[in-house]
Amino acid sequence: MAARVLRPLPRLKPFNRLQVILQHLKMSKQTDSTAEVLLEKRGGAGIITLNRPKALNALNLSMIQQIYPQIKTWEQDPETFLIIIKGTGGKAFCAGGDIRAITDAGKVGDRLAQDFFREEYILNNAVGTCKKPYVALIDGITMGGGVGLSVHGHFRVATEKTLFAMPETAIGLFPDVGGGYFLPRLSGKIGYYLALTGFRLKGRDVLKAGIATHFVESEKLPALEKDLIALKSPSTENIADLLNSYHVKSKVDQEKEFVLDEHMEKINSLFSANSMEEIVKKLKQDGSPFAIKQLETINKMSPTSLKMTLRQLREGASMSLQDVLTMEYRLSQACMRGHDFYEGVRAVLIDKDQSPRWKPAALEEVSDEFVDDCFKPLGNNDLKL
Repeated sequence: MAARVLRPLPRLKPFNRLQVILQHLKMSKQTDSTAEVLLEKRGGAGIITLNRPKALNALNLSMIQQIYPQIKTWEQDPETFLIIIKGTGGKAFCAGGDIRAITDAGKVGDRLAQDFFREEYILNNAVGTCKKPYVALIDGITMGGGVGLSVHGHFRVATEKTLFAMPETAIGLFPDVGGGYFLPRLSGKIGYYLALTGFRLKGRDVLKAGIATHFVESEKLPALEKDLIALKSPSTENIADLLNSYHVKSKVDQEKEFVLDEHMEKINSLFSANSMEEIVKKLKQDGSPFAIKQLETINKMSPTSLKMTLRQLREGASMSLQDVLTMEYRLSQACMRGHDFYEGVRAVLIDKDQSPRWKPAALEEVSDEFVDDCFKPLGNNDLKL
């Protein structure tokens, strides 16, 4: 960056040039507009900006390695009263983790396939245990890894542009980043439904499902951010009051019924079964258009992922976030050792033929022993939080 800034300056007098260099050195790399993540302190707020708009702000290892220590530093800083996280580009908060890089690494046994998940989950835990109020502005696409950066924090502000999903079962993965913690804690069986089908929630529905805590129009976010930054030594309550004041003024889609309202009864009964086979059986027996649609969706997903995910949520329902992330790390490494993750990424993200050939291809062929094996401790390689 330095070279690029200084190239057009040879005609300056030596003294001016020195001043320019000093000025440039003062600007930390974090405010470099080409950096993948921008970290800055404004007023009483630490601000994290995900800055890969062309990649829909997908999270990679180097971003994780910058965000984590900064959160820890701000936690200790008496002059930082809150942390705000947002994305650039207007389309996405964060569309997920950098799956392509992980796939390439996993195929050749590169350490990134371990390090990425380990460090991502450590960051998810830092968000979930953050001592400072943490405000995620989830404007636009928020999926997978983007959910992990937001949902465990104190405040999640959705807008009419928010598009939430945990689509992992479609690529031979599972709804990780603490999905085993927050999904089974949503009302009824909504979390199980979202996890197994990858159903997308939009706008105010993200609030109604219990994933967001507030809803504010997208165009009001700059003003909200400015007001948050201007708060003088705010308490969590002061921040909540400010968010609430914006929330109550937001009228977009206020009258609209929750998209899943009419199906809640079915979701709660159909997705309460103890096994995937039983869920499929219940859906077939139900036979309603809604049930048939869910069957079609579930039939496209990795059978291994479905079984793994159902157990992940059932167990995670009574675990701490830390224990869930430890469990999920074991599952992530099982996926790296397996077949379906690479095949799912090929079919959905690389060749885009949308025709993954899962192995095993049917739920009945995924044995309980195999699933048990995915949940086994990794000894010295276990995630330690």
